[in-house]
Amino acid sequence: MDLGIDGKTALITGGSKGIGLAVAEVFAQEGCHVHLAARTEAELMAAADKIRGAHNVRVETHVSDLSNSGNLKALAAACPDIDILINNAGAIPRGTLDEMDDETLRQSWELKLFGYINLTRIVYAAMKERGKGVIINVIGGAAENPRHDYIAGTMANVALSNLCKALGKESQNHGVRVVGIHPGLTKTERMISQHEYVAEHKFGDAGRWEETLPKSPFARPAEPEEVAYMVAFYASERASYTSGTVVSISGGI
Repeated sequence: MDLGIDGKTALITGGSKGIGLAVAEVFAQEGCHVHLAARTEAELMAAADKIRGAHNVRVETHVSDLSNSGNLKALAAACPDIDILINNAGAIPRGTLDEMDDETLRQSWELKLFGYINLTRIVYAAMKERGKGVIINVIGGAAENPRHDYIAGTMANVALSNLCKALGKESQNHGVRVVGIHPGLTKTERMISQHEYVAEHKFGDAGRWEETLPKSPFARPAEPEEVAYMVAFYASERASYTSGTVVSISGGI
């Protein structure tokens, strides 16, 4: 299926690995030029080289800490004419309400919650002026399956979900679509490292991390590419009537 994004340009935050990199690779396969933003330069360079080596598209990189509002403005200014924004950067720590003091709670929201909101605000204004564009927020399954031991992420994900629904109802009046994606447990580097930590403490062997995984649909986590294809579809012309919607990729949980 031709997704209709050949020749377009996308900005992907958290684009150096995991779901973000998978999204960038799928977009590049479709002929979409990509801007990748992340904190770590070496990982960004490696991701860009991988994409350039496989696809004939432009790849620009932006080393930036997107928990800083000034950096968000600079990133948007460096990518003034993007057709698609993929908000994906963010790693909210686990913890119960008792473990989250005020400072920890606020810091955990700076990158993902306020980062998504503030970059969306800036990019949406430009897209609205042009009368076209797509914003996809990669959020997380905790919005629909809340966990007491991931309280900060649960609350942030609900807020971002409602951002997509509320803004997407209005944005279509200006030719802009806003969609949210809720991935379930996904086999990213971060997920593996978290479970390696658990396995090391539980079994004394980080290599047994798969034994610490919760019971999952299809007896496995999702692959990043499975999420990326869904993101690409909703960012594409094939989903041109979809806005104000949040889609779950959770295997039914």
